[in-house]
Amino acid sequence: MGVENSAKEGDPGTIFFFREGAAVFWNVKDKTMKHVMKVLEKHEIQPYEIALVHWENEELNYIKIEGQSKLHRGEIKLNSELDLDDAILEKFAFSNALCLSVKLAIWEASLDKFIESIQSIPEALKAGKKVKLSHEEVMQKIGELFALRHRINLSSDFLITPDFYWDRENLEGLYDKTCQFLSIGRRVKVMNEKLQHCMELTDLMRNHLNEKRALRLEWMIVILITIEVMFELGRVFF
Repeated sequence: MGVENSAKEGDPGTIFFFREGAAVFWNVKDKTMKHVMKVLEKHEIQPYEIALVHWENEELNYIKIEGQSKLHRGEIKLNSELDLDDAILEKFAFSNALCLSVKLAIWEASLDKFIESIQSIPEALKAGKKVKLSHEEVMQKIGELFALRHRINLSSDFLITPDFYWDRENLEGLYDKTCQFLSIGRRVKVMNEKLQHCMELTDLMRNHLNEKRALRLEWMIVILITIEVMFELGRVFF
């Protein structure tokens, strides 16, 4: 999307909107950005916390140069000789990686919040204390983990290069280089390791609660049998 009255002359202001719920601004005035964000807020579905949205963002400087576009030492350098369409495509490639980084940061925050909610459980189990979670709550925790794992590994572009770049090697290089700079691959790996640890812990909790439930049922059966035997003995002797 093109924008009139760009922040700096010589390069048109551009905005990219992504289905992940992110917007990337190029050479756009702060006033315009705030206005666009307010418009987007009216169309949000299941929005994240405002503080989290403001905190989790990425910002890179860019300049125009002669020669091929590239990302060098955290600065985007765009080929000044490109026509408008090619320049937009290159900006899109950089923006695509930035969008993924922000989306991943949101999910990292969600996982950290989840970990915080269960961090006391290992110590409680170690000390032999009662786990203050019901079977239904444990199953809900497991569902949250599976949903997050699904979004990261199956319904996003974190693990594979999007089809858009298959026949655009130059753009794919810019996209991959930016993803590497933002450590997306490493961050996804760390998240999956954390998710695996959380899955093991929630499975342990579920098994622990299942054992307690089974033991309780066994005792109920023993008590019922005992009562029945007492009734039979009462009928025999009295």
